[in-house]
Amino acid sequence: MEKGRHRMSSTPFLTLDEVDALAARAHAGQYDRIGVPYVEHVRAVAAGVAPFGTGLRMAALLHDVLEDTPLTAGELLAAGIPAAVVATVRRVTRRPGTDYRTMLLDVATDHAATLVKIADNAHNSRADRAALLPAADRERLAERYRAARAVLWPAVAAADVRTVVGLVNPDLLAELD
Repeated sequence: MEKGRHRMSSTPFLTLDEVDALAARAHAGQYDRIGVPYVEHVRAVAAGVAPFGTGLRMAALLHDVLEDTPLTAGELLAAGIPAAVVATVRRVTRRPGTDYRTMLLDVATDHAATLVKIADNAHNSRADRAALLPAADRERLAERYRAARAVLWPAVAAADVRTVVGLVNPDLLAELD
């Protein structure tokens, strides 16, 4: 929804640009494993789901805020993030005590969450990024991301996987053939 459309409270929903700014503030000072400002990762994930609408782009921009920042789901809602977006962000957030595969199986039950996680996986799997990691990390993460694709990709239509992967990491398209 555009800013100005109201939910039950008086807080208007945020625009996509405002959600991007919120994500940038939330991840300020954070860097990924290769030293790039973390906000660049969430923006790449959001670009991968752009064909699926603004709500999914918002969820992608926020996909790591509950895990990696002090923000809570309640604060996102109070800030004007639509409930459906917050629900997707919660679904892709790994909860303490939950192993990675269990989280992926839960994600795979929800179309929107699966698309966000596919875009996240595709960006994390980029060869140009992996090349900057130590060899041991590169091998461990490559196996983790391959195993995740085995859970995530069958959960949505192949055309959806092709759309997301084609935007974020076209090198992975060979795995679909």
